[in-house]
Amino acid sequence: MENENQNTQAPEISESEMMKIRRDKFSELKKQTKNPFEITSFKQTHHAQSIKDNFESFENKDVTIAGRIISWRNMGKASFMDVMDKSGKIQVYIKLDEVGADKYEEMSLWDIGDIIGVTGYVFKTRRGEISVHAKEVTLLSKSFLPLPEKFHGLKDVDTRYRQRYLDLISSPEIKDTFTKRSKIIRSIRNYLDSEGYTEVETPVLNTIAGGAAARPFITHHNTLDMDLYLRIAPELYLKRLIVGGMERVYELGRLFRNEGMDTKHNPEFTSIELYEAYADYNKMMDIAENLIRNAAKEACGTDVIEYQGVTIDLSKPFERMTMIDAVKKYSGIDFSEFIGDNEKATEAAKNLGIEVKNTDSWGDILNKVFEEKVEENLVQPAFICDYPVEVSPLTKRKTDKPYLVERFELFITGRELANAYSELNDPIDQRARFERQMELRAAGDDEANLIDEDFITSLEYAMPPTGGLGIGIDRLVMLLTDSASIRDVIIFPTMRPLKNQ
Repeated sequence: MENENQNTQAPEISESEMMKIRRDKFSELKKQTKNPFEITSFKQTHHAQSIKDNFESFENKDVTIAGRIISWRNMGKASFMDVMDKSGKIQVYIKLDEVGADKYEEMSLWDIGDIIGVTGYVFKTRRGEISVHAKEVTLLSKSFLPLPEKFHGLKDVDTRYRQRYLDLISSPEIKDTFTKRSKIIRSIRNYLDSEGYTEVETPVLNTIAGGAAARPFITHHNTLDMDLYLRIAPELYLKRLIVGGMERVYELGRLFRNEGMDTKHNPEFTSIELYEAYADYNKMMDIAENLIRNAAKEACGTDVIEYQGVTIDLSKPFERMTMIDAVKKYSGIDFSEFIGDNEKATEAAKNLGIEVKNTDSWGDILNKVFEEKVEENLVQPAFICDYPVEVSPLTKRKTDKPYLVERFELFITGRELANAYSELNDPIDQRARFERQMELRAAGDDEANLIDEDFITSLEYAMPPTGGLGIGIDRLVMLLTDSASIRDVIIFPTMRPLKNQ
């Protein structure tokens, strides 16, 4: 039996030649009325890993498995194949005398990469490998393209992201990342549901890009003849629901921001936002800790994890410090000494080598110093609290320090993971802050908020004191799967099209 993908010393042939050989084999299968694509279903009874994990229960018992041929050793009148399903791989032993000459001859038209079904009994080879001794084998789907690099895995990162299906085939351990992602999301939902939150869905197509400082994607609705924005945040809709009396709501879904791409940013990403009436940002800190700790235990089995060679301890209470204190600790500058003094703030920033715009105020400059001098130092979990009002247009002021707001961001491994507020519910103050944002837009800041008149109207009907929290799901998955890039945890990340596509 000849097969260009078997482990033989056959001369190298090109991919195009392999494709032709495989298509010719498929044509021959059709002539023999053995077209695998006419098969509509196949009933598996077991998966590879469960058989291997429970060999004593399965020994000498019949099972039916299905999966992809990933290696093949032809021994003349017998063959050994490794077949991979969603759980892993298992060896299949196929003997001419067992399956019949016709079927064994048909196998000459099969290749590595084909998907087959196998019924047989479980046994252990002389070398001790748990295997399935085939009684029946069925070709279920034909692979026209050879697997990458003779199944040694994809080395080119761009190809891995662009053709995730090949990445999953050639590097089965990649599946573990996305299995953990599913567990993380499920744990978050379970926790919030148990706390009396209601999951809701709000519009993805918005007439106003609001709820965050970000550049939106713009699309056009033909029937209404109007431009719409892909949402950059669900915040303003969710707070409308708090006004309506729902009290505890959350939404877990996709957001879209027309911004740069790097290891921490993808134009579309997954976030969860939750809002609770009669709560403040202190309650949101407790919820953030619980959500992340529970997710770690669910996905990793522990709340002390490794990330890129660094031990991250999620088991202890997360550190809490103000932005002013954090800047003082890591830059040596105490911004509380010149509150509201833009000139002194500008001078302090320039002495640190930080560029400042003429329109930047004391609060803007404090935030810039924090971003450039502090963030990278926040490796262990830390809540940075009490942001300047200028960079927090939707947040309630601190009563004793009205130039600051009740806001925190959670940082782990030097990255922002969560953002939370005691939500602004004063419609007069909210309008004034929106107007300040519009001034920034007029000055060229296309990420500044637009005025949402209907949202202000909703506040005029009275919104109770409310705490709100947003967590970046992709960054959380990066942390809990030890992934260096956001593209490793988004199953189909945004990619530039190839020139020939």
